[in-house]
Amino acid sequence: MTEAYSIRQFNTDDIKHVVQINKECLPENYPDQFFLGLYYHAPKAFLVAEVDSKLVGYIMCRIERGISSFGRLPVKKGHIVSVAVLHSQRHKGIGTAIIKAGLRAMEEYGASEFFLEVRKGNEDAVSVYENLGFSVRRVLRGYYRDGEDAYLMVAKAENPVEADIIDE
Repeated sequence: MTEAYSIRQFNTDDIKHVVQINKECLPENYPDQFFLGLYYHAPKAFLVAEVDSKLVGYIMCRIERGISSFGRLPVKKGHIVSVAVLHSQRHKGIGTAIIKAGLRAMEEYGASEFFLEVRKGNEDAVSVYENLGFSVRRVLRGYYRDGEDAYLMVAKAENPVEADIIDE
């Protein structure tokens, strides 16, 4: 039987748990202030997943302005900065659900497209992103500190909204 999970907005009391999940799951680790900076930038787009009131995953995102990956127009882009789910909770739909929730939250900020970087060798994550409509735009050679390449993946928002909540 699969345990029920819930997704909610991150709050600052969650920081130690999120940092621990990041350290357990990913080779790229960040100081507390990096996480908090992203939270203060776009609080609706920093989400956590819980099972039995225990944090088991997170997604943190940023809203950026740039040139569209699908044309030459300036747009707001949602950047998935980091996603992690504890190994014991993988393959239960939590990662997909938290990414979908993060995408919806970034749309609330007016993002009309999304992008992320993912390790080229992380086939499970690449597959999840492809199933969510992302495609590989290009390879970023030596992107990670250990020298591994990354895929830059992009997707269009399904229902972009006109919002100007974040002024940059």
